[in-house]
Amino acid sequence: MSDGSTTSSVKMRIKREIGGFKGLFGRVRHRWWFRILAVLALLSGLFVFLVWLFIARNLPSVDTLKNYEPPLPTNVRSAEGLPIYSYARERRVQLSFPEYPKLLVEAYMSAEDKTFFEHHGVDFPGLVRAAFQGLVSGSTPRGTSTITQQVAKNLLVGNETSYLRKAKEGILAWRMEDVLTKQQIMELYLNSIELGRNAGGVEAASQAYFGKELDQLTLPQMAYLAILPKGPSNYDPERHTQRALDRRNWVLGQMLENGFIDQAQHDSAVASPLGTVPRQTPKFERVGGYFTEEVRRQLIDKFGETNETGPYSVYSGGLWVRTSLDPKLQEYAQKALRDGLLRYDRGRGWSGPIGHADIGKSWLQSFLNTNIGLDYENWRAGVLIDRTGDSWQIGFDDGSTGTLPKWAATMPVRGKGGQAFDAFKPGDIVAVAPEANGQYALRSVPKVSGGMVVEDPRTGRILAMQGGFDSRIQSFNRATQAQRQPGSTIKPIVYAAALEQGMTPASIVVDGPFCVWQGASLGQKCFRNFGNARGAGPKTLRWGIEQSRNLMTVQIANQTGMDHVVDLMQRIGVSRQKFPPYLSYALGAGETTVTRMVNAYSILVNHGRALNPSLIDFVQNRKGAVVWPENWRPCEGCNAPDWKGGAMPRPVTRAKQVLDPLSAYQMVHIAEGVVQRGTATVLRDLGRPMMGKTGTTSGPTDVWFVGGTPQMIGGLYIGYDTPTNLGGYAQGGSIAAPIFKQFAIPAFEGMEKVPFTAPQGIRMVRIDRASGKPVTGAWPSSDPLSGVIWEAFKPETDQRRGRRDQEEQPEAKAVEKKAAPKKQEGDSDFLQREGGIY
Repeated sequence: MSDGSTTSSVKMRIKREIGGFKGLFGRVRHRWWFRILAVLALLSGLFVFLVWLFIARNLPSVDTLKNYEPPLPTNVRSAEGLPIYSYARERRVQLSFPEYPKLLVEAYMSAEDKTFFEHHGVDFPGLVRAAFQGLVSGSTPRGTSTITQQVAKNLLVGNETSYLRKAKEGILAWRMEDVLTKQQIMELYLNSIELGRNAGGVEAASQAYFGKELDQLTLPQMAYLAILPKGPSNYDPERHTQRALDRRNWVLGQMLENGFIDQAQHDSAVASPLGTVPRQTPKFERVGGYFTEEVRRQLIDKFGETNETGPYSVYSGGLWVRTSLDPKLQEYAQKALRDGLLRYDRGRGWSGPIGHADIGKSWLQSFLNTNIGLDYENWRAGVLIDRTGDSWQIGFDDGSTGTLPKWAATMPVRGKGGQAFDAFKPGDIVAVAPEANGQYALRSVPKVSGGMVVEDPRTGRILAMQGGFDSRIQSFNRATQAQRQPGSTIKPIVYAAALEQGMTPASIVVDGPFCVWQGASLGQKCFRNFGNARGAGPKTLRWGIEQSRNLMTVQIANQTGMDHVVDLMQRIGVSRQKFPPYLSYALGAGETTVTRMVNAYSILVNHGRALNPSLIDFVQNRKGAVVWPENWRPCEGCNAPDWKGGAMPRPVTRAKQVLDPLSAYQMVHIAEGVVQRGTATVLRDLGRPMMGKTGTTSGPTDVWFVGGTPQMIGGLYIGYDTPTNLGGYAQGGSIAAPIFKQFAIPAFEGMEKVPFTAPQGIRMVRIDRASGKPVTGAWPSSDPLSGVIWEAFKPETDQRRGRRDQEEQPEAKAVEKKAAPKKQEGDSDFLQREGGIY
């Protein structure tokens, strides 16, 4: 009974309390203040719902910032791994938070958000104050954004100035503080802010404004970088120096007030000048301009320009590119070609301005926008600003100026006459060189141009490339883009086709008149030697190419069959599409590029195995993984000074055989004679095994040389972009070959002298150089004009001459034994040619 009474008593008490609450609620709900509270609660809930519906619901997820990767430039390196260029819309270097100096972080906090490490992403009092000021002034709200809000704006929201954007910023900033640490947010901020001078992030800005890394900056320099987020152009150190100083000193005052620095540090920093350097281009970006531009084209074809086209990109993907460029060889090739162009162009008068800038209010900015520059010796590109009497004021890309007096610009204007000084106009960009007392003298950039390529014939890697005088004034790359007639440099390909079809280096061909009937409409065409030289009668095939005889070449092509000749031209890469089977193509009528011709000669040296001329060794993403070529594997220990356990292993080649290896070697051996006795004897005193061929096209409009050593094949041409007669004296042997020699002297210095290797089956036979007949009573001498030489024959074409020679000359057996063919270490496919029979 007691339990039932207790339960009943509790129930009664609950009923009374509920009834009392209902009564109280009934009385309260009719009160005016309750109704106001209820309406406010309802409106608040509705407001939160609307904010979620129209703003927060579609905001990007802040989780993406955990793995955020800022846009980074693509960095290009040489074959040795040295930085040579970078591709970017803006300069940026990504650092982690511990890499940023503590004072630098405090400078940005003082300038932008001093309570950064205390709030939860939003400065509510500041937001209210900004909104009130916006309502009072009738303008959109500005300022008071925390660093977290700025990260949200820069990376997730955008730059729209409105209350809606502020709301989005606030929501995202609040969420970011739940996902990321303060250090991670600060790291994102310092890596992503735009600070002018094409610099994204603080490290890049440090290089752009002070020419040094962050850890080398002084306190006032850090404070200057901290003022730039408010508007880099507002605090330009050259145009708004005092405004920049005032703002920097304000930041220093805030740092003192916040306890980040003491009074002595503050006073010393305030007394310091800005210390910025002029806007400039990094010096390493002047290495191999044509080479790096061709690399850029290939990378864009592969990866695209932006991340919208794939996971990697050229301008923001942070790729690391290892190229085949040898900076030293590039320097030698660049100087040799430029010097050759200037030698030819000397004495022809001033070629005119190299560009024009609309100087308007700011000559410097207009000049910089042209991106025109020069790096030949002490030459500079400058813009003509104003004439005063007998002198012009000239401005340069670093903001400095000088004087170009009349006496230093008296050369005649090419094709027009009169002095160059009188032809100047404001805004003309001209080439000059410094004289004394701030004065400059006019220089003339040659109108004639050309291209040069250097390739490793063992791998196809391009070691150097120069496509004109300077890539910043002539962007057209004549090494890869100029389609030119190769002239006589095509002859080794023609003769190789003849060798492949059964002819020998000792085959006799008549150097005499040769005509062909071309049909009723065209009639008969008769060929002639260069310079209308008379025919020399029956001569060996070797003599024909050493002396570059046109009549012998067309007769050989005719006997071989032009179908075979143009087929080999396509197989060896001279042409993409097969040329028509006309005899004129045997004399270089078809168009090709320097790169293709150099690669074709490299294939000859590589025993007829195909090569793909390449500028890029491999490409890595920002994390170091190789993303191209596919299935790339590192070669462990390839740079080791020696290999344990024997010879260095050689990978099995999988290259396609595009030419019979014996024929390829025969052609290389013949082309050595061009250097020793033919049209390229200017190279003979280099004193090493070399092959090559000169070329001169009809007109002449182009002069060529292609050739080199077993380690390096180079080629070049010189000619006007619009084919123009170079003058009757212009020949490949007198203009192009000396340019290659200027390159070769420093390039070959210290390089091992090795002969071209012969494939198995080649037989070296003593022959009379003039008649091609075997010799039994004499031996070749070191004299290049000796009547007896070693000639390379295939087993099926030497007609046992070599064996009879050995049988009839007992002393030859001793020579053969002493100079027996030796296999290269670790290589079973090739023999070293040392004289004798292989």
